[in-house]
Amino acid sequence: MRTSTASKGGAILHWDPRHRACIPALTPDGPPGPQKVSGVRALRDADRIAAVYGSTPGETAALLEWLLGMLYAVGHHPQTHREWLTWVEERRPLAEAADRLAEYDGTWNLFDPDRPLGQNAALLRHVNAFGTGPAQLVIEHAGDYNQHFDHRHLHHAQPLPADAAWRAMLTQHTFGQGRRARIPAKRMGLPAPFTNLSTCRLGSRVRVFALGPTLGDTLRLNLAPWDGDDVGTLNLTWGDRERRPFTHTGAEEVRSPDGPADLHTVLGRSIALRAVRMENGEPGVDRVLVGPGETLTELPAAYRQDEVLVMRNRKLVPFRPQASRDLWCESHALYAAVAERMKGNDLYGRLAMLRSLRPELWAVGLLADQGNPIAWVDDRFPFVPGREGNLRHASEQGSAVAEYAAIALQKAATTAREYAYTNPKPSDKVHHLARFNGEAEMWAGAGVEFHAMLDAVADGHPVAAAVFHYGAAVRALSRQALGARLDSLPATGQGMRARAKAEERLAAELDHPKAPDPLKENHP
Repeated sequence: MRTSTASKGGAILHWDPRHRACIPALTPDGPPGPQKVSGVRALRDADRIAAVYGSTPGETAALLEWLLGMLYAVGHHPQTHREWLTWVEERRPLAEAADRLAEYDGTWNLFDPDRPLGQNAALLRHVNAFGTGPAQLVIEHAGDYNQHFDHRHLHHAQPLPADAAWRAMLTQHTFGQGRRARIPAKRMGLPAPFTNLSTCRLGSRVRVFALGPTLGDTLRLNLAPWDGDDVGTLNLTWGDRERRPFTHTGAEEVRSPDGPADLHTVLGRSIALRAVRMENGEPGVDRVLVGPGETLTELPAAYRQDEVLVMRNRKLVPFRPQASRDLWCESHALYAAVAERMKGNDLYGRLAMLRSLRPELWAVGLLADQGNPIAWVDDRFPFVPGREGNLRHASEQGSAVAEYAAIALQKAATTAREYAYTNPKPSDKVHHLARFNGEAEMWAGAGVEFHAMLDAVADGHPVAAAVFHYGAAVRALSRQALGARLDSLPATGQGMRARAKAEERLAAELDHPKAPDPLKENHP
């Protein structure tokens, strides 16, 4: 069986994620810190591995997606909600799935010349002439695929180890953003739509995983029941099935997944990697091409079982990362999803069925601006079966408290500006307001206090006591944040008056009849 290819220097390279150490994981029998394990070992020792640890939250999520895809592909999954509960509660081993994965038929070589793993072989003939440095493959290096926001040069040719390139490729397939591709389609003889990159499956929303104490627990928790043996097509390489011809834009050439194995391994990008043997003798990648991949139609509910809906402009929309709101501000939507949905119908309904396990809810997404990646965002929230109502109530009140405090700080900053600058230029007002607004510092501290409040409620403390303790902490944070901003005022009569009036305004707002009770100094 031909499963190798010549690298740039003529060496024959073979790299298979099933058997090569490629997944960073925390193992009990290894040295401190994450150690890389193969895909097969990750499943075989899943209940001895605490978790997988990618270099970014997005990479970690992409690895979990890939492992879930492998479990479906080898037929190791529950078929009913009742069976799912048994698998989770009794911690069914995944060793059988590891054995099946080790023997799974197909070409798994990352550098196969005809069927390269995760890639579009049609691009390989162009990679020497038109390929760029491997930074183009890494979302947080490549930016919008034209300008690298970490200042790496587009053609910087330092090789990327094969395992790192594979993980970056998975992340692209999962979270890639919709932009223009840096690829000369016309010169390569490709149709014009090949320059249009569509947003990949999880590129525009928050993905939620239920995390258990081990990798095995995490995989079982997120392994949605699938009735029957037809789990769909495992996407090993572009040429394994008929795919879009790129004669139209991605919005016009869409398809639906044919099962969960297809869903979790969909090729959201057309990628080509040029192999090179690095100085240490290990295989690596020194040139890449990244073009558009498959575009999925709007997915049915069966393929969006983790999706959370939040209210935006009086409409329910999918939970998306926002620059103006931390994820914890919307955590009440996670608990509402558990409290309001029918048991067993989706991830949250199944979590409501748990009896003994206490998972965490991990929310992860890519914050982007018009397709330009800005930052990975993620957060974790406790979950206790039967207490989702209390956690929802606490998170709703906690978000309201912080948002009211933020508005109060804005008003206090306005007062400070009015007294400090009695006759400002209109163009300076925004800068003056920003000088005195301690909202950012309050939000940073409130996040820590918010999680402490949720942990207290999860541990059984009364909701009211936890929320009022949190409210007192946010009040103190608000006063400290404003005070720090006002320290820049001069020690003159005007400066002291501006400080006093701003502090009075903040206190009045926090004790206003419309203020949340937990924020008030003398609350009922």
